[in-house]
Amino acid sequence: MSEKYIKIENLSVSEVLYNFINKDLIPGTKIKEKKFWSGFSSVVHKLNSKNKELLKIRERLQLDIDRWHHDHKNEKFRHSDYEKFLRKIGYIVNEGSNFKIETKNIDEEISKIAGPQLVVPIMNARYALNAANARWISLYDSLYGTDVIPETKGAVRGKTYNPIRGARVIEYAREFLDKYVPLKEKSWKELVNVPEINNNKLSLKLKKPEQFVGYSKRSNFLSSLLFVNNNLHIDILFDQEGLLEINNPDGNQDKIAIHDVILESAISTICDHEDSVAAVDAEDKVLGYKNWLGLMKFDLNTEFEKNGKKTIRKLNTDREYINKNGKKIKLHGRALLLNRNVGHLMTSPAILLDDGSEIPEGIMDAFITSLACLHDFKIKGNSRTQSIYIVKPKMHGPNECAFTNLIFTKVEEVLNLKKYTIKCGIMDEERRTSVNLKECIRILKNRVFFINTGFLDRTGDEMHTSMEAGPMIKKGDMKSSKWIKAYENNNVDVGLNCGFSGVAQIGKGMWAMPDKMSDMLKQKIGHLEAGANCAWVPSPTAAALHALHYHELNIFNKHKELKKRTKAKLKDLLTIPITNKPNWSRQDINLEISNSAQTILGYVVRWIDQGIGCSKVPDINNIGLMEDRATLRISSQHIANWLHHGICSKKQVLEIMKKMAKVVDFQNKNDPSYFNMHPKFYKSLAFKTACELVFQGRNQPSGYTEPLLHLDRLIKKN
Repeated sequence: MSEKYIKIENLSVSEVLYNFINKDLIPGTKIKEKKFWSGFSSVVHKLNSKNKELLKIRERLQLDIDRWHHDHKNEKFRHSDYEKFLRKIGYIVNEGSNFKIETKNIDEEISKIAGPQLVVPIMNARYALNAANARWISLYDSLYGTDVIPETKGAVRGKTYNPIRGARVIEYAREFLDKYVPLKEKSWKELVNVPEINNNKLSLKLKKPEQFVGYSKRSNFLSSLLFVNNNLHIDILFDQEGLLEINNPDGNQDKIAIHDVILESAISTICDHEDSVAAVDAEDKVLGYKNWLGLMKFDLNTEFEKNGKKTIRKLNTDREYINKNGKKIKLHGRALLLNRNVGHLMTSPAILLDDGSEIPEGIMDAFITSLACLHDFKIKGNSRTQSIYIVKPKMHGPNECAFTNLIFTKVEEVLNLKKYTIKCGIMDEERRTSVNLKECIRILKNRVFFINTGFLDRTGDEMHTSMEAGPMIKKGDMKSSKWIKAYENNNVDVGLNCGFSGVAQIGKGMWAMPDKMSDMLKQKIGHLEAGANCAWVPSPTAAALHALHYHELNIFNKHKELKKRTKAKLKDLLTIPITNKPNWSRQDINLEISNSAQTILGYVVRWIDQGIGCSKVPDINNIGLMEDRATLRISSQHIANWLHHGICSKKQVLEIMKKMAKVVDFQNKNDPSYFNMHPKFYKSLAFKTACELVFQGRNQPSGYTEPLLHLDRLIKKN
């Protein structure tokens, strides 16, 4: 459908966006319509040319790097020559003296509490509410419903409550309590009577009495005991009256009437306007903006049907207790909400500038998501320090970080905010940022609240940047390559050296298999051992289970250890993951391409046909993986690289794409909204898009998938 525009100042604004801003967003703030539109228009027009200039620098640097590899292809690779060249063209900048970040007014969820971090597509209100409410999650439900408890010896999940499985859950929870809230003289398993509170004193003798925080009562019965470990709360719920049985027709089978153990789980949640959504026009953008505004105004809700009953989902209220001094206390009931804006590349048809060009989408995001936060400042339902947290993705190096700083400064001026109200999360997912991370942080030292590593995007950029260097190693071998280890360590090393510990977050990436929670429990502790005080999870259940790792390891003590290690080397970070003598068989090559092709098609078909930017997509082995555009970038760039270096042919890849399209069709056979790609491939816009991403991958800006996806999704919508 064609956009209808309204002229305001020097802008042409989509009617749906214009009405949202004037009728929903601005009312209730102290911002005047005329002042907003005047200031917004002025800033956008001034910054637009700078935005374009930065993108041209990306292109120039890439051309220089391509030319260097081409000119030296018959010579032995020398790291010293390569680094010298990168410094000469300005790709690597000189590193300055040591410094500490100076970010102020940071909420304790960022600075003091280490724990899981959720990422949620903002266009889905129900998912957004679930993620916001994932601050407190049932350990019992998280154990009972996942493979953490094996379905052996009668402990099957089934359709009705299974007391055998329930007993295993209770046993697991008791072991958890013994480990992290240990009693002085006995085990939690040995208790036969419900604990008592007399004159605010707990009858249980704890090894660490300071762990007891408070309690709550219902009808004069003890209903919960609140403890803390490593700054994370554990709430043990009691049901002495038998009022709260869930899925249990036989009543509470626990001998001391413990009904559940609630874990403080998702400490922060990134509400995503970027890689996990398919937002290509004003209609899409407004949907995301409205949900974010609802979260900031505390009035977002959604109605849905579950088990034949209509349910209204809304934001949780704060949790109330009586502390050990007899005073009422409140704990925040929701995850601290962060907002991931779009990067510097994409533009949006939602607003046109005076020359008819589209607005840089990242600038539009910064203004609108920040303006929504003014509603939160009145109620402090999210940030209690009146800070705005924007995660900024896909920045290439210090000059682009400086541009982000400029954008945020201009937003603060237009919205009458104190300088540095807007905090910035730096996604360390582009190669030019990795090699200049310290200088990127220096530029944002008064705003930075977060750095993290993103393996998929970073690998995609590695491939695209070094496209001319040679054929890349297999995708599965990337995680064991030298540059990856250096990249992951460098991020933590630089963050700790710049004073992040106890002030800002150092993050690690997503666990992509939401059905493999047992594996996650075994492996994701590695993110904490690497120094992450937050790491991404795909669901509230995963947040609760990943929280167990933060009880096991005190991350701030770990930071002290890591500060002493040998720092990652730039030489290792610049080691290009190519193979000089590929000796793969045709079968090996076909299998690798098939894996990537199936991933690409499984994601793209939902993006183009249904506008789904993130979902659980079955891989070639039918294992459900949470996919977003970062996955698409690495897979498409990998095949594009192999095509460019003659590892495979276009005909070979196209045949595999067609074969995998049939596989993807079968995997989606039960989806009534799904459109088959096979056998009429020429009629499938999704299949065409997937092929374009591969065959045109070498020429896409930085290897990004957004330009082609947005173009074809707009065609599909119209």
